[in-house]
Amino acid sequence: MSGPAVISIFLPGPVRYAAAAQLQEDILQARIADEIPDVVLQMQHFPVVTLGRRGRDEHLYRTPAALRALGIDFHIAPRGGDVTYHAPGQIVLYPIFRLDAVRTGSHGYLHQLEEIAIRTAAAFHVDGYRREGKSGAWTSAGKIAAIGFRIRRWVAYHGLSLNVDPDLTGFTFMAPCGIEDEPVSSFRTILEDRCPTIREVMTELESQFGTVTGLCPERRTTAVLDDIPALRKIFQRFDTS
Repeated sequence: MSGPAVISIFLPGPVRYAAAAQLQEDILQARIADEIPDVVLQMQHFPVVTLGRRGRDEHLYRTPAALRALGIDFHIAPRGGDVTYHAPGQIVLYPIFRLDAVRTGSHGYLHQLEEIAIRTAAAFHVDGYRREGKSGAWTSAGKIAAIGFRIRRWVAYHGLSLNVDPDLTGFTFMAPCGIEDEPVSSFRTILEDRCPTIREVMTELESQFGTVTGLCPERRTTAVLDDIPALRKIFQRFDTS
């Protein structure tokens, strides 16, 4: 694999959405200022419903208060897209990088994110595909990946979520991505006992991100960032609570 290096970081354990949003914002600002290289994060979230900038309240079947009573956080997200659900067992991929590095615009980047999800699914013998007029990755059993991102000063952030083995109940509290009467699926639903681990899927997502974008993921832990002081400082103040 060749191409510009991008720092790839897997975050262990679920992360609160609010903490992840602040982490992204800090990395975004540092990337816009050219203080750090491109970064791609992978993590899981504690149960949370997020509503995108163009989301519609009627696509949410429970009030934020009712969701919180069920132990599910609620947040308005700055990304594109409608309403969606995140929970442990679902991988969220957050690339924070300059789109000029991959020579594409928003439509081309959307296609790349879909391709990353479809190729990752294929690596585990799950047949994914696109649907005309609907973003994301789909299977015969239902939607398996959702996409929502934003671009600020030509730096993309937010990204895609891929259902490996989450509790899918949370998706019944909404019209996921604004689409009613459509099933949501997962690797576990399709593969049953052959479902891969979260770590295995993260590793494949990282590889497919590099293949599709032409970038070169360089995996790091948050403890090994001494050569990138600005990024090290961001993670030093990262509060997962």
